[in-house]
Amino acid sequence: MDRFVSMSIFVRVVERGSFAAAAEGSGMTATMVGNHIRALERMLGARLLNRTTRRQSLTEIGHSYYEQCVSILAQLQSAEIDARDMRARPRGHLRVSAPIIYASYKLAPAMKEYLERYPDVHVELSLSDRIVDLADGGFDAAIRVGTLPDSNLIARPLAPSKRIVCAAPAYLSKHGTPIEPKDLADHHCLAFGVNSGPERDWRFILADGTQQTVRVPGRLDVSGGQALRQAALAGLGIIWMPEIMLENDIAEGRLVQLFADLGAPAFPVHIVYLPERKITAKLASFVDFVTARFGLHPE
Repeated sequence: MDRFVSMSIFVRVVERGSFAAAAEGSGMTATMVGNHIRALERMLGARLLNRTTRRQSLTEIGHSYYEQCVSILAQLQSAEIDARDMRARPRGHLRVSAPIIYASYKLAPAMKEYLERYPDVHVELSLSDRIVDLADGGFDAAIRVGTLPDSNLIARPLAPSKRIVCAAPAYLSKHGTPIEPKDLADHHCLAFGVNSGPERDWRFILADGTQQTVRVPGRLDVSGGQALRQAALAGLGIIWMPEIMLENDIAEGRLVQLFADLGAPAFPVHIVYLPERKITAKLASFVDFVTARFGLHPE
């Protein structure tokens, strides 16, 4: 028998005074009520009720067990109400993993609007360029940049992340401006350092739609996006980086975009989360917010 059902029936018997009274309106017979009480007594190895033909009373163990049952059932009811409430409205702690650059330039600035819209949600952004395991890491969702491997995760597409080529005006004044991608072979190029090595194979989409890969030279590799950007601002060389990091620098003249007439290679971006029959309201609210703000057709 279900222990919680038996506990609930035991409390009903105590509060109503008899098996017959407890059975009324419960859809059970007095015999079925009695079976639940006897099952509890067998499980506990102790008598809960002193029963005679005229009355029943709690044993000492029964009185203590009754008080514990009342407390446990109240906690269970409260937990069920909380769980239903979390399904109904966004609230609780939300853990999200995201790449450092994307989180710094996209997610973090947008959090003010999200948190104002959902005041009962606490968001924890964990910034990392490594792919985390959502279940093992306790994450509700993650932003993934690049081609997704096969997995059981649900993925919602976001706007792709474009790479562009830029340099500081001081560098171009000193070393000249490359006219087409192959000219990079004669320039100082700064590479982003990743686990597989520095990114020195830069890709371009030409006017006819074909792709061109240029192996660029250089003597400085940097593993951090901000440090690489600062090196370019200092005039140390040309960079190939995500557009979201450089938009303000270009707009304010600190950097000059090169090959702006060529198509920029784009890396797919998704928000992913574990499959559930029904996701929590807090997760649904975050996924909907991110896809509306950064999706393929942002609002």
